[in-house]
Amino acid sequence: MKIAVVGTGAMGSVYAALLADAGNEVWAIDQWPEHVAAMREKGLHLEGASGDRTVRLNATADPAEAGPCDLVIIATKAMHVQTAAEGAKALIGPETVVLTIQNGLGSADKVADTLGRDKVVIGVVGGFGASMKGPGHAHHNGWELVRLGEFEGPATPRLEAVAKVWADAGFRVKTFDDIHRMIWEKLICNVCFSGPCAMTEWTIAQVMAHPGAWMVAKGCAQEAYEVARAEGIALSFDDCEAYVRDFGSKIPNARPSMLLDHIEGRASEIDAINGAIPVRGRAIGVPTPFNDVITALVKAKEVRLGLRKE
Repeated sequence: MKIAVVGTGAMGSVYAALLADAGNEVWAIDQWPEHVAAMREKGLHLEGASGDRTVRLNATADPAEAGPCDLVIIATKAMHVQTAAEGAKALIGPETVVLTIQNGLGSADKVADTLGRDKVVIGVVGGFGASMKGPGHAHHNGWELVRLGEFEGPATPRLEAVAKVWADAGFRVKTFDDIHRMIWEKLICNVCFSGPCAMTEWTIAQVMAHPGAWMVAKGCAQEAYEVARAEGIALSFDDCEAYVRDFGSKIPNARPSMLLDHIEGRASEIDAINGAIPVRGRAIGVPTPFNDVITALVKAKEVRLGLRKE
């Protein structure tokens, strides 16, 4: 299969390396010149939970160089997804499937509005703990489940075909009839730890251990839970605090991507994660004071760090 991975940061590099190693024709598309040059010259080096390998693949900053693909994976951060979708038009053919994988809410809608709802399927991925070690070099601590679903409706034969491509590359993958439940269940964990860890600069375990920090973290999660329930999302659990605590206990030493963004000098996805909860809450009359405050504080921190304009 001919596959384009648009956005080969940490997670995108994991996808690209393993899919290429499985024998697919993979195009890694990224705007980091040194990263593209390293992949072209030396290949993409991936180490961690899946082993240690250097994989040869195609790398470019120009989607037109790749041309139409069978599968396009948009793996950028949420704030870059609109630009990525516009650029991906050169990758789209009559039968192309577009798989978008981002944290938070709203990205799939932007991709669908730009490239067509009939083209789009959604992925929910977590538990990889991926990071970039340098140009052309990625690492990941875990290798957990890849969840796939159609943008609308139950799983289809084309979705199962996409799942097989991932499974053949060694990923644990499962298709779902209601991917939006999966999105919200991951989001509830993200809002619990992302904003609080970014502000305290602590690991998940440290936030869970501190009474004040945990009060804020579980408050953010509970608000997301209440918004999801009010929107009619059929969540698989009733005890929100137990759910997020169980999630956190599995990765106690992790630093969420929002904190890693700050450490590496980048603005975070706060608007798509904690910041998405007040927007949805106001629309349906659910108060969200914890997420309102943590969103405002993260944005203020990013202004202080020079990562965001006022």
